[in-house]
Amino acid sequence: MNTLLKDVFGIFKFAEGIYAGIRKVLVPPKAYSWQTFIYLSVFSWALSYLATGYIKDIIAFFGWLFLIAGTAWYTTQDPLRVPGTFMPVGAVITGFLVSVFAFGNQQDVITPRTIVFCPTISALITAIPEFIEGSDTDAKARIPKPQDRQRIIILVASSMLLSCWIQFYFVMDHWFQQYPSLQADTFKRSTFVVRTEERVKIPQNGVVILERLQPIVIEQINQTPWSEVEKWLLDAKQRVGTLGRAVIQKSLGKYEEKDLWRIEPRVANTKSGYILDLLSIWIGPSSNPRGYYLKKSCRIEPVAATSNSGNNITVAEIECDRASKLIAGSPPPQQ
Repeated sequence: MNTLLKDVFGIFKFAEGIYAGIRKVLVPPKAYSWQTFIYLSVFSWALSYLATGYIKDIIAFFGWLFLIAGTAWYTTQDPLRVPGTFMPVGAVITGFLVSVFAFGNQQDVITPRTIVFCPTISALITAIPEFIEGSDTDAKARIPKPQDRQRIIILVASSMLLSCWIQFYFVMDHWFQQYPSLQADTFKRSTFVVRTEERVKIPQNGVVILERLQPIVIEQINQTPWSEVEKWLLDAKQRVGTLGRAVIQKSLGKYEEKDLWRIEPRVANTKSGYILDLLSIWIGPSSNPRGYYLKKSCRIEPVAATSNSGNNITVAEIECDRASKLIAGSPPPQQ
């Protein structure tokens, strides 16, 4: 019986210890504390879900302010420094929250601008206390000591430089998304962009243009009377140019680089017929001053056929290369 009572009291004592620990964390020691601000932020966000219109935005706005204030207060009580600097880790957390509050939105809480401005805002938050002296109730502005000014300037300048590099990454990422063909040639000598592959990469958008243009050209030429094909080839520049522009608008509509591709044909005579070269010409920036282009060659030859009325006629037969060739330099002049 005594053993049972000891076990019961032991359980109660253990539960009491857990309760005391949780209470110490959750219950503020006084009304004016960081926990109060955190609870106010949670309460504000809960109310904002129930509100509508501009009232919802106002309540959510104050919720963010309470969260930022509470986090800043808590992380500065026993600050842990970022290695090699006097910046508290709490300033980084607070700077991130301020950046999310200032530059985030309901669709994307974390945006590129959120990440870009975070280091600079964190540095400014770290520097602000250096310009204030006194207690919470009796604070006044002051000019930092010369040795403190130097480290503040170095910290803020370094953070701004880091923000610039992060912004540079997002700019390059946007370029590569909207101008993917730049990766194939333009940055191969860059000291900022590192290529993971040493082999020459063919710009895929240029290949896509020729691959989708080829069946249209084949449809207009194949099994067409030879006399009409020769007329078509005489006007190939205008015909292929018109077809190429339509293919570019349809295939590359989501890319801004669609205006940096031009389609041109080249026609040459052979002993048995003609060679039609379809050229996808890149007119954007390139490491080669003369640029580059892709070529797909099609061989057009006359063959005998029988018309629907039973007469013998000569029609065209066309066969194109399976793959496009990447050629550095300017395209050959038109005949």
